[in-house]
Amino acid sequence: MDQKIMDTFTNPVKCKIFMEVQKCKETNAKHLAETLSDVPQATLYRYLKKMTADGILKIVNETPIRGVIEKTYAIAMDMKKGFEEMIDQNSGEAYMQSFMQYMLGFAEQFQTYCNQDNIDIINDRSGFSLTHLYLTDEELEALVKKIGDTIKPFTETPSREDRNVRTIGLIVSPPQK
Repeated sequence: MDQKIMDTFTNPVKCKIFMEVQKCKETNAKHLAETLSDVPQATLYRYLKKMTADGILKIVNETPIRGVIEKTYAIAMDMKKGFEEMIDQNSGEAYMQSFMQYMLGFAEQFQTYCNQDNIDIINDRSGFSLTHLYLTDEELEALVKKIGDTIKPFTETPSREDRNVRTIGLIVSPPQK
């Protein structure tokens, strides 16, 4: 998988921008600034420019508004195709690289948190755990679908002062025999 897209997923701000553009299909900086209100406007514009230059985003429309050009952004690549290629090649090396980037994204978020003064692990409600389950393939698919159905409504809640950005990851390990 392309290093630039992996860098996007491991950078919390770039990842938020990417996910919002993906959710909207097409959107502009004004919408992103309103939705991602915790991202400073200068940072947002800097990342939009960088992500466009890197080929992560593309400009699909430019509208003149009161002497300023409003750009509409969309995802520039077919993400599904990249994952399909990795799966088609059945590349253990590419799969491991993707997993390490995924884990590094979480590690970076935890490191940023832990480097802050006055953290409050209990009241900040972060954590991690491992649970071993004995499941058939069908039971696993049903469980993953149920988790996805439970989380989906919360992926559409807008940013507000009283809401904190949280990252929830689900890891299903390869079977251990």
